[in-house]
Amino acid sequence: MPATAQQPPALRDGDFLAAVDLGSNSFHIVVAQRVLGQLRVLDRLRETVRLAEGLNALGGLDPAVRERALACLARFGQRVADIPRGQVRAVATHTVRQLRDPESFLRPAEAALGHPIDVISGREEARLVYLGVAHEQPPAPDQNRLVIDIGGGSTECIIGRGFTPLERESLQVGCIASTRRFFPGGKLGRKRWQAALTEVELQFQQFAAAYRRLGWDEAIGTSGTHKALANICAAMKLCSKGSISREGLSKVRERLLQAGHIEEIELPGLSDDRRPVIAGGVLVLEAAFAVLGLEQLQVSKAALREGVLYDLLGRGGADDPRELSVAALMQRYGVDAAQAQRVQSTTLQLFDQVEAAWALGHEERAMLAYAARLHELGLAIAHSGYHVHGAYILEHSDIAGFSQQDQRFLAALVRCHRRSVPKSAFEGLPDRLRHSARRCAALLRLAVLLHRARKDELPPGLRLHAEGEALTLSMERRWLHSRPLLRADLEAEPEDMLGLGIQLRVVAA
Repeated sequence: MPATAQQPPALRDGDFLAAVDLGSNSFHIVVAQRVLGQLRVLDRLRETVRLAEGLNALGGLDPAVRERALACLARFGQRVADIPRGQVRAVATHTVRQLRDPESFLRPAEAALGHPIDVISGREEARLVYLGVAHEQPPAPDQNRLVIDIGGGSTECIIGRGFTPLERESLQVGCIASTRRFFPGGKLGRKRWQAALTEVELQFQQFAAAYRRLGWDEAIGTSGTHKALANICAAMKLCSKGSISREGLSKVRERLLQAGHIEEIELPGLSDDRRPVIAGGVLVLEAAFAVLGLEQLQVSKAALREGVLYDLLGRGGADDPRELSVAALMQRYGVDAAQAQRVQSTTLQLFDQVEAAWALGHEERAMLAYAARLHELGLAIAHSGYHVHGAYILEHSDIAGFSQQDQRFLAALVRCHRRSVPKSAFEGLPDRLRHSARRCAALLRLAVLLHRARKDELPPGLRLHAEGEALTLSMERRWLHSRPLLRADLEAEPEDMLGLGIQLRVVAA
């Protein structure tokens, strides 16, 4: 198998890490310190932002909600201002995924926070939720565990064993989204509730049979809806502390219906900020209980943000989930491992020669290495246009460990590693990544071209020099002239490279 990409400097004891979770209901930040290889939580902050309340049918965001979110991120940014960039990870979930123009929100959001914000897919969110729960409540190694996370805009369901998720699903229902959709104006009625319950149950039924076949030994709920319901059930003496039962859930639902309106809900243990969205959360959980046949679940204090922290810890060591994902993709699509190794080795050699001049860093190096190993992914579909097929797979698959921006970055590099460069190749990337993506694409193009013969040999005296947007590739003349096909390719490459905004000059001496 190809060697892995060089990792960033390993995390050391005493290093600080932070995870920021831009949820559809609340924003969270957790700050921790690495101590003896483990995480010690030092600080937690939470603000109710209700981002999903500002999402309209056209994918726009209400200006007042937008400003509320940016003000919160500015406060969070003060807390992580002194933590190095690679040790802070911020993730955005369902509501940002639904925005028509995510960048119009992400640009000022990143400026307010002072760190990049990754938009993650629903299934990646599910993986991180499971990771957080598994680390906070270590499971028995030989037992399956069902985890349900009800957020503001989506609900994630995961079955895992040990620290590994086996099945991941993300549904487009959450406490805010369901409250807004099914109970407009705040009115609660039995007929309306039953119709809504039937519709939500249909979503769970898409995967319920597969989940039941796999089975689980315990069920765990995470995030605000579950915590709120556990508090209510305990206050009403319906369940033991930290748990929710089918009977307790049905009695809470009856209390909601008796209230008749969201503003009239009075439940012991229910906080004021949770009252406006509790109906949607109860609805989703009741559907999950009914379709999955649950009688009771335990509530975990861990959720997405803890998973992000442990994922960061893994990236700073030997457990980077991205390495496993890349290896799995190579195996699934039958990638030629020897050729992938050649291209990766040469790509990174070229990268190291221009890294300083082009102000590239460890993350760009890692992404370039992944792209080098995956550049022939599309050959499993067809040779003609295989770079286009590979780019499509990378952009539209659920790939554990990678954000949506990461996948578009990889897709852009693979799409542009041969032939002409389309003007739209980098449009899906945020502004902050486009410049480095074009430069990385240039390095991958050169490495692929140099190994077109699928041999380990490289030109003697191979050197790459960068100055601004100009590249000079140098090699031994005699060696190059003995390879007319490579020479012809290199003579044509400067014109194609202009599509990346880069001027290439080849020098043979």
